[in-house]
Amino acid sequence: MRKLLYSFLKCGILGWCLEISFTALQSLRRRDLTLKGVTSLWMFPIYGAGCLLTPFFRLFGRLHWALRGFLYALFILAGEYLSGSLLRKKGLCPWDYEKARWNIGRVIRLDYLPCWAATGLLMERMAGDTGCVPRH
Repeated sequence: MRKLLYSFLKCGILGWCLEISFTALQSLRRRDLTLKGVTSLWMFPIYGAGCLLTPFFRLFGRLHWALRGFLYALFILAGEYLSGSLLRKKGLCPWDYEKARWNIGRVIRLDYLPCWAATGLLMERMAGDTGCVPRH
């Protein structure tokens, strides 16, 4: 149980750091050189749930990296859709992709699939190196 909690915390922190960096870099498109990144407290448990990908890291281990990334992205998009839909029903969803061309239900963006694939591969890498997810 301690390993799972550690893994949850580590994935939550990784997710927060990635989101803050991603949103800060997006500010460049608006010519905002302050590079202010944003996130929400709601995102920590959502990113922390990434530790649930552990069995898939092992299951997909022999697949080509591009296929593994695509599969991780599908799982992450499913998690984002579920969490976003639940938060939206309560009026608490910190993101709204309504204006994005490739949005589904205002809570996921299909054009972010490559970003989520890279995130999944990064989490897989961390699991092998330093334990973003618990090893048995």
